[in-house]
Amino acid sequence: TKTVPVANILTAIKAGITDLGENRAQELTTKAPAVAAHSEVHWHFIGSLQRNKVKVLAPWVTLWHSIDRIELGETIARFAPKARVLIEVNVAAEPNKSGCQVTEAPSLVDALRDQGLAVAGLMAIPPPRSNESDPIRHFAALRILAESLDLTELSMGMTDDYELAISEGATMVRVGRGLFGDRPPGHPLRR
Repeated sequence: TKTVPVANILTAIKAGITDLGENRAQELTTKAPAVAAHSEVHWHFIGSLQRNKVKVLAPWVTLWHSIDRIELGETIARFAPKARVLIEVNVAAEPNKSGCQVTEAPSLVDALRDQGLAVAGLMAIPPPRSNESDPIRHFAALRILAESLDLTELSMGMTDDYELAISEGATMVRVGRGLFGDRPPGHPLRR
């Protein structure tokens, strides 16, 4: 729902969409109260998360998608005990992307469970499709990792590649642009 007006979100809820994602704390803490009368709505926080934002998000978030370090898990456990979380994995080992490394995921799962968090699965955002990179191999790698850790949820795939992600076992896809359309021309978040 990044940059989507509340009126459009309410229309989506009336159409039956109950799982909503946001990747900016400020937007989620503004939008969630505005649609709070719809108790069927589940908010997913899917962006990079600073520990100082957890407290204000905790009352609203049903599933935290981007846990990539123990310290963040500790903060979530403090403000949202037993919260459901997904570990963000940097499947392509991109230097400028968040997410734990594939080799760090098993110990992070254990550490987060030790904090009392319910680790439901994994999340990843592979590099955009190009001649050198095919997201399907990254989706497959995440699925194999999840299977090895006995995790059932896979949050992977966006509007441009969700079909590939589903073919590799995605249980959640992020398709806000597909549902709500492109951001207006000149918008700072427009791709």
